[in-house]
Amino acid sequence: MLGKSARSDWLLLIIFSIVVLTAPITLAPIGAGYPDLLQKFAIFGIFAIGFNILFGLTGYLSFGHAAFLGVGSYASVWVFKLFTMNVIPAVLFSLIVAGVFALVIGYVSLRRSGIYFSIITLAFAQMSYNLAYSVLTPLTNGETGLQVRHLAPVDRGPDYVLKLVNEDLRWVDQALGIVEDGIPITNLFGMKMSGYPGFYFSAVLLIIAFFIALRISRSNFGMMLRAIKSNQNRLNYTGINTRPYLLAAFVISGMYAGLAGSLMAVTDPLAGAERMQWTASGEIVLMTILGGAGTMLGPFLGAALIKYFENIFSSINENILQTTFSFLPEPLQELFVTVTSLFVGPGWPLTMGLLFMLIVIFLPGGLMQGFSKIGGLFRREKKPQSQSEKPQAQDGGP
Repeated sequence: MLGKSARSDWLLLIIFSIVVLTAPITLAPIGAGYPDLLQKFAIFGIFAIGFNILFGLTGYLSFGHAAFLGVGSYASVWVFKLFTMNVIPAVLFSLIVAGVFALVIGYVSLRRSGIYFSIITLAFAQMSYNLAYSVLTPLTNGETGLQVRHLAPVDRGPDYVLKLVNEDLRWVDQALGIVEDGIPITNLFGMKMSGYPGFYFSAVLLIIAFFIALRISRSNFGMMLRAIKSNQNRLNYTGINTRPYLLAAFVISGMYAGLAGSLMAVTDPLAGAERMQWTASGEIVLMTILGGAGTMLGPFLGAALIKYFENIFSSINENILQTTFSFLPEPLQELFVTVTSLFVGPGWPLTMGLLFMLIVIFLPGGLMQGFSKIGGLFRREKKPQSQSEKPQAQDGGP
């Protein structure tokens, strides 16, 4: 039985890897095969998979995971500024910083459960957001954001003008004799992390993150997390201390968020406080529930679906709507354009909200529940014929 489960896990991992790595080709027909959007799929997929380790397995709903996303971004950009544009040290440092930050927040937040836990995590995230905007400006560069190049006054005679300058130290790059021409670009041992190389780097980390989450879910540790979700009080009554398990899940989930934040800085060397805002935490909750909390593939599917719809619906403007409904009479055309414009462009979150409502109402288990129901229709076996339906021999027969 265990061997069969292990084989199915490896099969799932192989299929997942093939789907992710071939995404530039398979998603091109629907307009999702370009690098920027694919990078978002991979990055927010990692974020959602990590969030699912906490929320999906333990049932503890955090509204503060965006704090770890922002911390991971800031940590990576500081590595780019001080040491090297190579992405490996930045990713590793972001994992460590996000893990330590999650350990501190989790130690305090997990003293409560339920809605109180959610409120405490939200408070920590908002404090982090406000600190990044104000008190910690020397580290975060405030509302301007932290980047590898910045605006600085340059003396030109009697006047000063603002110009993008590069005053970062990058001690490791300088020691290795690496000379930058123009804008510093993140790299993996010389391979620039922009375009498709940036996506494939994120995709490989997504596959690794998925594999680790899969092993956690199937392990004894994962079973304990599910037991906590099922009935934490019963575990406490039997003498099991559940806090270490919850804290470990919180830290692992925070490190996943830190990795996602680091990849945001890898693909675009910029870190801003807006990544720590409560809306970012709410978005990852929507992604996980939409795909199916507690499942392996659900959070990634939810993240990809929301980012795809965001890309499609937010780019539609009134000119496109006018062209789309041009076949209608003018009064109807104006009516359709006016109504539809509420759901696209800047109003695309309304579409996402309606989609989320429909999924929650009709598929409480998310998209994975829907796929499971569809699969059940094909797997339905014919009921064996009952004894009463079997033809009986006639009286007097042999």
